[in-house]
Amino acid sequence: MRHVVRLLSRAAALAALVLVARPSVSAAQHPARGPNIPQVARTAGQFSTLLAAVDAAGLTETLIGRGPFTLFAPTDEAFKRLPNGTVTDLLKPENREKLVTLLTYHVLPGRVTAAQARTVSSAETVANQKVQLRDVDGELRVNNAVVRIADIPASNGLIHVIDRVLMPQAPPCDNNSSSARRGW
Repeated sequence: MRHVVRLLSRAAALAALVLVARPSVSAAQHPARGPNIPQVARTAGQFSTLLAAVDAAGLTETLIGRGPFTLFAPTDEAFKRLPNGTVTDLLKPENREKLVTLLTYHVLPGRVTAAQARTVSSAETVANQKVQLRDVDGELRVNNAVVRIADIPASNGLIHVIDRVLMPQAPPCDNNSSSARRGW
């Protein structure tokens, strides 16, 4: 048993040496194996609505995947800001496509730090629609949401906590009317 402990101690020392010997690789670029985006969100305890929506949309396996992804994660409070009944309606099986669009509008492909986001005016989401990015008085904004906590690392990406649910552009109506609107 002591032999096993010594081997494990040597392995830990070797791992520490490898990490020290590679200072040019930042933790934000290649975090150590650890919790993935859904696991980090679950641990935080303020994303139960988001996680329920991700499950209902069938996107959990995607967010567990290799990535990397950048998730603009609305808190439970952000979901409460939506009109009454919106979340319940989106969680219905017949609205799964809308839910998938809504959720993938919160995800950027790749690992995009807050500092990087501040250098561009927009970014293409996984939903194939752009979000607007800007710095307003030192606050990073994504459309009309404020990033409250930035750059939370996960093994497969980053999470930026936002205070509002981002609403993608609604698809145009078939009837040539001017009733197409943002959101639902």
